[in-house]
Amino acid sequence: MEKAKVTTKALVDSIIEKGTLKQEVFRTTQDAFNTFKKCGESLIMKNRPVIEKSPLPLPFSFKDRGEFEFRLKFGSDVLIFFMHSNVFEIPRDHEVMKTTYIREDKRRSYCGIIHIFNFLADSFKFNRANDIGYCIGRIFINREKHYFVEGKREVGLLYNNFPYTLLNEKAVQEILHSSILYSLNFDLLTPPFDTIKEVTAGEIQSTLDAFSITTGKRLGFRFQADKE
Repeated sequence: MEKAKVTTKALVDSIIEKGTLKQEVFRTTQDAFNTFKKCGESLIMKNRPVIEKSPLPLPFSFKDRGEFEFRLKFGSDVLIFFMHSNVFEIPRDHEVMKTTYIREDKRRSYCGIIHIFNFLADSFKFNRANDIGYCIGRIFINREKHYFVEGKREVGLLYNNFPYTLLNEKAVQEILHSSILYSLNFDLLTPPFDTIKEVTAGEIQSTLDAFSITTGKRLGFRFQADKE
């Protein structure tokens, strides 16, 4: 009977410890996401007057889509920032897990994640549900506000010192700038001719009705990790 009591207490203690840890990580990630929102909206508001003076009208807007998502539209691109509602542990084979910072306290390996997706603005403007977007970065944040970024080129190269970097407003602004810069430099490429030289009557009608032929910045090309 005594053994059962000890086992039950250990179980309850584990539930409390793990649940508390995940709640702390979630709240820290939520605070970070709100900072991204605030900085994203500020970036748009401060620079919109300059953009509006351009020779041709260019989309430049911020859209809050609730607790876990917001969007930045600039020119022909849209960046979607999406916070996952769950907490994840960094994989054991990840380089970050080899650091003294994690070995000293395994709880530091539990992180919330904010994803950054890049889409063509026309995909939403014309309701092209089949269009492809790309995850250009994801931000991992632990309960101590330490963070690192996995991402493409500009997005992922500067923010990988997990044991020492804290996610503050300056870091958020740098990530926003890098994400926009990467999207601007990640241009739309035409697909190989042989992939589109034949089209059915139904497909062309659907295209005329709803632009339903799939479009993406690398349509017809394999999107791989950038080597540069």
